Amino acid sequence: MKKAIIIGGTSGIGRGLAELLIEHDWTVAITGRRIELLNEIKENAKNNILIQKHDITEINNSDEKMESLFSKLKVVDLVIVSSGVSELNQELNWEIENKLIETNVNGIAKVYEFIFSKFKKQGHGHLVGISSIASLRGNRHAPSYSASKAFQANYLEALRCIAKNEKLAITITDVQPGFIDTPMAKGEGLFWVASVKKASHQIYSAILKKKRKVYITKRWRVIAWGMKIAPSWVLEKI
Repeated sequence: MKKAIIIGGTSGIGRGLAELLIEHDWTVAITGRRIELLNEIKENAKNNILIQKHDITEINNSDEKMESLFSKLKVVDLVIVSSGVSELNQELNWEIENKLIETNVNGIAKVYEFIFSKFKKQGHGHLVGISSIASLRGNRHAPSYSASKAFQANYLEALRCIAKNEKLAITITDVQPGFIDTPMAKGEGLFWVASVKKASHQIYSAILKKKRKVYITKRWRVIAWGMKIAPSWVLEKI
C-alpha cells in the first residue's frame, strides 16, 4: 500500500485529493491548521488516515511536525503541498502582503526544503506542489499572490534540476490550477471554474503519470500560452 502526506488537506484541492487517495487505497496523512476539520475527515474516512495539526507559518516547529509524520509512515511515496492563502490587494495593505509572504513563500519553502531532503535520504519520492496559473505573470489585483506562486513554481523547477543533476529518484510535479470552486478563487468575472472533484481527478492522473507540470483543468493550457506571450500593456488593462 502506497503512503502519502498532504500538507494543507482540510479543504479545497487538498481535501479533494486526500479523499481520492483514500478511495484508491493509499494510506494518507493529512495536515492543516483547523483540527476540527481534520477530525471530521478522519471520522468520515474510518481507516488509512493520520491527521496532524500543522501551521506552516510556524517555521520553528515545521520540521518537527513533518518528521513526526515521516516517522509514523516509515516510507513516504508522495507528498502533496496544497497549503496557501489568496487575497486581492491592489491597495497594497502590508498586513495582507506580509501574511501571503509568510505562508506562500516562507512556509512553503521550508516544507519543500524538508521534503526534498527527506526524499534524498530515503532514496526516492514524489513531491507535488500546487502553485497557480497566476505564477506566469504579475497581477495588479493580487501582487503578492501572483509573485508568491511564481516563487513556488521556480522553486519546484530548481528542485527538479537538482534531482536531475544529482541523479536522484525524485519526481517533482508543479500543478498550476486556473479557477477552482474554492475560497481561493477571488474576484469578478471568473470563468472556466472547475469543481474540486474534477480538478482532483485530473491532478491524480498527472501524479500517476509523473508529469513535470500540469494545468488544471486542461483547457487552461490555452490561457497559459496566451499569458506567456501577452505584452505588458495587455496585462495592465486586465
